[in-house]
Amino acid sequence: MRIKKIVGSAFAVTTLTFALQQAAFAEITIGVSLPLTGPASGLGIPCRNGFELWPSEIAGQKVRLVILDDASDAAQGTKNARRLVDQDKADLIIGSAATPVGIAIAQVAAEAKIVQLAESPVVMAPGADKWTFRLVHSTEVMAHAIVDHMKAQGVKTVGFLGYSDAYGESWLKDFTAVAKAAGIEVVATERFARADTSVSAQALKLNMASPDAVLVVASGSGAAMPHRAMVERGYKGKIYQTHSAASRDLMRVGGSAVEGGYVVTGPAVVADALPDSHPSKQLGMDYIQKYEAKFGQGTRNQFGAHTYDALIVLEKVVPMALEKAKPGTPEFRAALRDALEQAGPITVSQGTFNYTPTDHWGFGPDTGVMMKVVNGDWKIEP
Repeated sequence: MRIKKIVGSAFAVTTLTFALQQAAFAEITIGVSLPLTGPASGLGIPCRNGFELWPSEIAGQKVRLVILDDASDAAQGTKNARRLVDQDKADLIIGSAATPVGIAIAQVAAEAKIVQLAESPVVMAPGADKWTFRLVHSTEVMAHAIVDHMKAQGVKTVGFLGYSDAYGESWLKDFTAVAKAAGIEVVATERFARADTSVSAQALKLNMASPDAVLVVASGSGAAMPHRAMVERGYKGKIYQTHSAASRDLMRVGGSAVEGGYVVTGPAVVADALPDSHPSKQLGMDYIQKYEAKFGQGTRNQFGAHTYDALIVLEKVVPMALEKAKPGTPEFRAALRDALEQAGPITVSQGTFNYTPTDHWGFGPDTGVMMKVVNGDWKIEP
């Protein structure tokens, strides 16, 4: 009888040890869908580059990255998301950097009950983002930074020249509300499609309206075309760009036409110009050093920083989720979601996240930083 008890105890210990070892060396699968081709590739490629800075493990667990190209297309993004869930058995999804694609992925994430870390400012109905958390700044947060700068510059009237999609409409709605509260009026509105190669007619109409400033809502290299159109049609007022234009593609494609233009961004891009007291200074400098060491001096950008920040977030919440379940299970997916809501403030290179059950955006309205294009480079605005 005693022998049986000893054998039974030894078996139990062996089984427990094996289970702990399995949990300790479990593999976390992270599915990624980014616009590596198509109109939004200027955003997706830097996001993908950011993954090259990641370690091979998070919280002692090996990480398997599955990166797919959604070609800036919502239908392809949906296919990618379903493949990542059904075939690759992903524990979470990161993407897309294109807003319409990010919204499409969010719908799959909700159905599959898997966390989505969106690298675009996807706007969803209240409660519909239960499984979606944004890594980027909301349009409202960035609108505050732009409007504060406009007010200091004496701007009273603004023309809107932006995408005719969810991203453009989100900006128009949020910017109009924030501007109105500051006594600034949107006096003309013109839209264009992401695939359009000319906005000459829209630029002429905005010139005729003679606003003090124009807000261009576009992304990556595609933000240069409407900016140039305004300048080429003789516009002399101030031109502002959103955080989706905060890459060197704007200057590479726009050339001298974008000189003097203003662009809002997160703090990571200008971390070296931030005061030492800024909470994101050290992390932003670390991002810049690592990114530029790999991709070249001056290659820092807002989008690679979002991928850098995703790692910081996961390093905080993965250990919390592992206390409840192991990777590869529905319970682990749910535990990741709960951990994101319960983690509290997480300082990253782009500000400080504070996700809650009612706020899956995280950033506060004082996060945005204004830059100006000066001699083909960024200069932080006071």
